Order: sequence, then structure tokens, then C-alpha cells
Amino acid sequence: MTRKSRGRQKIEMTRMSKESNLLVTFSKRRSGLFKKASELCTLCSAEIAIIVFSPGKKVFSFGHPCVESIVNRYLMKNSTPSSSTLQLMEAHRNASVRELNMQLTNMLSQLEAEKQCGEELSKIRKASQGTCWWEAPINEIGLQELEQLKAAMEELKKNVANEDGEAHWGGVKLFAGCSWGVEF
Repeated sequence: MTRKSRGRQKIEMTRMSKESNLLVTFSKRRSGLFKKASELCTLCSAEIAIIVFSPGKKVFSFGHPCVESIVNRYLMKNSTPSSSTLQLMEAHRNASVRELNMQLTNMLSQLEAEKQCGEELSKIRKASQGTCWWEAPINEIGLQELEQLKAAMEELKKNVANEDGEAHWGGVKLFAGCSWGVEF
């Protein structure tokens, strides 16, 4: 079997001639660059600032904790942030972590409640399988059950066709008057 494509090829690093291709490539590579910067911040606790000017003369930036603080630190000859700034940044991080932990706890409790609800529904479904033979697939129902189902359907049909337009089945009023209101 022959290949229809040559697979992933190395792209020659030269300026693109088509404006539309250039803009699309810029957008994709910019998002990839920002994603890698975000990963570096997360994995290594690095402080990063990236400023990019697009071919369309738009400015895009990414910074952690923020672009301004990183640029100011760079312009001030790499001076370290003051202790009050560090305390403020740490407090902000801790508050964010606490908020995320609360959200996680809430989501986990909701998940546990949904799991319990699902287990209860499964128990109810299993318990009612033996009593609700008419809910089984038609090819699994025996001859006696099919005859009972047929009789019940004929009785229902007869009740629906009554002159007064009301059907009663087992003492439960199913249809009232000429409207299709269902009461249980």
C-alpha cells in the first residue's frame, strides 16, 4: 500500500509570502508559545512575560504573575520585589488555591451524590425487573405474558373508546374529557 501524503515534514524557516498564511501561522504559533509559557510557569514556578507584535500591528502579551510586574522588575535592573509585594502575591495565590479547593470539594460532593443516586436507581431497576415483565423486550416475554399483555391492551382500547370519552384503568383516570391531560 502506498502513502498518499509524505507525513509531517520539516518546514523551512523563511518569511511567508502569502499574507493570509502568515496571519494564520502567527495565530497558531502565538497560542502555542503562550501555552508553553503557561506550562513553564506551572511546572517551575517561573515568572514570565512575553510581548508579541503581530504582523497586523496588534500587541499580544502573556505574563505570570502579570506582565507589568515582570517588565518593571526587568527595567529596574532585576531588583527583587519588596517583601510586601511578595506577601501580597503569596496571599493572592493562597486565596486562589483556597477558592479552587472549595470548588473541588463542592464538585466532589456533587459527584458522590450523583453516584449514590445512580446506585439507588440501579437497585430500583434491578428490583423491578422481576415484577415488570411487560417492560422486557418483546422477544423475551413468554406466551402466557404475551396473552396477558394482549388482554390488557384490548381492555385499554375498549376503555378509550367508551362513549363518555374517559378511560379508567385499575381505578386510575388516564384521560379526562376531550383534552389529552394525563392524571396520575
